[in-house]
Amino acid sequence: MNAEHSELRILVTGGAGYVGSIVAEELIRKGYKVVILDNLQQGHRQAILPEAELVIADICDTEALERFFCHHQIDAVMHMAGETVVEYSMTDPKRFFRNNIVGGINLLDTMLKHEVAKLIFSSSAAIYGQPDSTPIEEDHPTITINSYGETKLMFERILKWYGKAYQLKHVSLRYFNAAGASELLGEDHHPETHLIPNVLKAAWDKDSHVSIFGTDYPTKDGSCIRDYVHVIDIAQAHILALEKIEQLSGNAYNLGNGEGYSVLEVVEAAKKATGTDIPIEISPRRAGDPAVLVASSKRAKSELVWKPEFPEIEAIIASAWSWLKKHPRGYEG
Repeated sequence: MNAEHSELRILVTGGAGYVGSIVAEELIRKGYKVVILDNLQQGHRQAILPEAELVIADICDTEALERFFCHHQIDAVMHMAGETVVEYSMTDPKRFFRNNIVGGINLLDTMLKHEVAKLIFSSSAAIYGQPDSTPIEEDHPTITINSYGETKLMFERILKWYGKAYQLKHVSLRYFNAAGASELLGEDHHPETHLIPNVLKAAWDKDSHVSIFGTDYPTKDGSCIRDYVHVIDIAQAHILALEKIEQLSGNAYNLGNGEGYSVLEVVEAAKKATGTDIPIEISPRRAGDPAVLVASSKRAKSELVWKPEFPEIEAIIASAWSWLKKHPRGYEG
């Protein structure tokens, strides 16, 4: 345990979810005290490590937030709670604005009332929409194409004004495609919309297949290209941002590997990792899917001194496969 961190208490909102639980795991490993606030709508009680304290509450519930901060001395917040399924953001945007914006403002206001003035925000590459150029840098135009990306962008702007007016220290981390697992914790969404877990489920379930949405894109093999970053590397970036928040407050950083892999390349890498043939089914393009989404993470590597430990797609997939084999039915199993 790091004695320097042993007295610092970090709140992780959404800490029972995929990224949040592994951020909490890495904080604990570094010696921080961790309190998790989650409504368990998408998160899993089984993803909470015994060293962390879980408080079941919703950030849209102002009274619950007030009670929480009255009873917990918090030094900083990692904010990951919110709606994330892009498909739903197109059909039911009100839940995204309510949870991601109204809930986020509730959190900020309660933090400031209790003199908690440090926050690391879980943002997204979705703020860039359809990119004009790639790799995408942080100053790329932000033209969102769904309400999920819109709420992430709006909250980044809210943080800017809260920083100016109320001296809130904040850093936003824009993830590209979080993937992989730690030894203890992994990805278990319902429904699952991410490529790698769906490919691996097809490898596990011999009667299943993977849908490839479009093979006529202007890419090397016709399928979409995405930038995959290991969830442990994302968690490490959160901790680096927290440690440097005094110097870097107000900044936003892309988190990606700077290299893209096509959907078909991911399927091939999964075949090697699992030793299993994975049937594919070619489907039409999905509306709004960009051909290429790849990050430039130069700023994160320079200013956060972020060095991804698992940049290779093979290592990312192998970690996810190892977790799936132990948890074939997810946490509930």
